[in-house]
Amino acid sequence: MIKKITSIQNPIVKEIIQLQEKSRVRKKKGLLIIEGLREISLALKGNYEIITLLFCNEIISLNEVKTLIKDFPNIEIIEISKEVYQKMSHRKTTEGIIAIAKIKKLDLNDLKLRSNPLILVAEAPEKPGNIGALLRTADAANLDAVLIANPKTDMYNPNIIRSSVGCIFTTQIATGTTDEILTFLNQNHINIYAAALNTGSEIYTQINFKESSAIIVGTEATGLSDVWLENSTNKIIIPMQGEIDSLNVSVSAAILIFEAKRQRNLN
Repeated sequence: MIKKITSIQNPIVKEIIQLQEKSRVRKKKGLLIIEGLREISLALKGNYEIITLLFCNEIISLNEVKTLIKDFPNIEIIEISKEVYQKMSHRKTTEGIIAIAKIKKLDLNDLKLRSNPLILVAEAPEKPGNIGALLRTADAANLDAVLIANPKTDMYNPNIIRSSVGCIFTTQIATGTTDEILTFLNQNHINIYAAALNTGSEIYTQINFKESSAIIVGTEATGLSDVWLENSTNKIIIPMQGEIDSLNVSVSAAILIFEAKRQRNLN
C-alpha cells in the first residue's frame, strides 16, 4: 500500500520545503531535494542514494515512477496531491516528481582520476547559474573532475541542480580551499593553467593541454587570487577583439576546455 499525502501541513512537506530553501538544513540532515525525471535519473546513474520519491498522480503515473526506480526496490514511494506538489516544487515546470536523497561529501580524497586527467577548477564562484553552466560544460566535455575552490554557494542549492540539468550528479566534483586544491594538483603532478588578463599571459591556443592539465578560472569581478597566478604552470588568455576585456566565466571555461579536448582529438 503506497502512502498518500494530501495536506500541506504534513511534516514531510515542511521538511522538503526547508531542505529546498535552507543550506544549513541540508548540511545538518545530510539530505538534498531533486526535482524532475531527468535529474532523478542522473542522480541514480551517479550513485546518489535516494531515500524517498514523491509523485503527483495527476502529472505522472505510478507505472512511470516504478519504471524509473525498477533497479532500486528499497526507495520509498509516496503519492502526493497536486496542491502538495505545487507547495513543495521549487520549479514551475517539472514532471510531478520529487526525490529526497543523501548528500555526497565532495571530498578531494574521493576523486578517481585517469592517468592523464583534464580538470576544471573554479575559484569562489557565487552565481548558481554560472556553476550550473560550468557543470554542463564539464559533462559535455567528459572532464575528469570539477573542483570548486573556496565555494561561496552550497553545491546542492536547487538552482545549481536546475541550471546544471542534473549534470551535478554525473560529474566528479570536489570542494576545498585554494591551498588544498593547489596541493592536490601538485601531488598528482597536474599542470596548472590559470586564466588571467595579466601581461605575459599566453594565448590559450599556444598551450599544450595534452598532458595532465587543470584549467583554472576565477570570477568576472575579481579574477583569480594571486596564489593561483604565482603557482601556475602558465598563465593563459583568450584574446578579446571588441570593447570588453573579458567573457562570462562559463563561456571562457567552455572555450578553454574544448581547445584542450580538440588537442586531445576529442577523445
